[in-house]
Amino acid sequence: MRGTARTVDTPPVHSLEVRLPDDVPFAIGSFDEIGPYSRAAFPHRHTFYEIVHVTRGSGTHVVDLARWELRPPHLGVIVPGQVHHWEDTRGLDGHVVLFTPDFLVGQSGDRDLLRRVGARPWHRLDPAAHARTGRLLAELSEEYRHGDPGFATVLRSLLHVLLVRMVRLGDRPPEPPGGVYGVGAGDGGGAGGAGGGEVGAGRHAVAEEFARLLAGTGPDVLGSVRECADRLGVTPGYLTEALRAAVGRTPGSLLREARTREAQRLLARTDLSVRQVAARTGFDDPAYFCRFFRRETGMSPGGFRKHHDRRAPSIEAGPDPA
Repeated sequence: MRGTARTVDTPPVHSLEVRLPDDVPFAIGSFDEIGPYSRAAFPHRHTFYEIVHVTRGSGTHVVDLARWELRPPHLGVIVPGQVHHWEDTRGLDGHVVLFTPDFLVGQSGDRDLLRRVGARPWHRLDPAAHARTGRLLAELSEEYRHGDPGFATVLRSLLHVLLVRMVRLGDRPPEPPGGVYGVGAGDGGGAGGAGGGEVGAGRHAVAEEFARLLAGTGPDVLGSVRECADRLGVTPGYLTEALRAAVGRTPGSLLREARTREAQRLLARTDLSVRQVAARTGFDDPAYFCRFFRRETGMSPGGFRKHHDRRAPSIEAGPDPA
């Protein structure tokens, strides 16, 4: 991983360094092999997905506003854009898997798979699930280390199996607030079923491009629905139709959700003033930002920061079904 701090008072952003000359945006190893960033105690975010299989250790894993006390074995995922860190860890051990969204995605169902995994980010494994996960990660690690001909295809296939098994670990929960990564394929229908043929495929492609725009662009420069549509080369009406067909949401609601989530992260994880948070999330008028934030969350920015104060309630995950 490579760290890039945008400013001294916001969480740094880490990108994934690929292994040359293979140029595969994927990595797997132990916490020690991946390096110190894999167990970083400071809040940071990624441009890639990270899956952690914690086999030993104590402490706390903090992702956005949620905290999970370590009682291994655990299996968890951090999606691009989330802010996370580790607190008071001792003896942390296990496997870390890193990959970019484009590395996995090869068919329409993969984006839905990533969304479903991100909606249920933390699992406590029973012995059988722990053993299965360990065997699969050992295969991934061996394939990655050897780099034999065709290894990238094998890595994608094994990674796909890992994510499918993560989805199976529990019933699918409702999509959490700020689920900007949920714009993708639907549950087998999506835009293709709504529009049919090339029209449906076109809407689906626009919905996926909008998802990438939200995931890769800061809320301060996202702009309006019209500006987003202009970036994608479509009309605002077509963008709205595409998103309604794909995920049943409007671009305006997804933009509000993205800005709200980022404001919550900055208020809980930085010392930025409310005025600065407003600017970082695309608001020129701090007073309007305060009204917006209260309308979306039911709390003022100051009240939200005081309530969370960088310490979110702990969540203890019970064993998931095998």
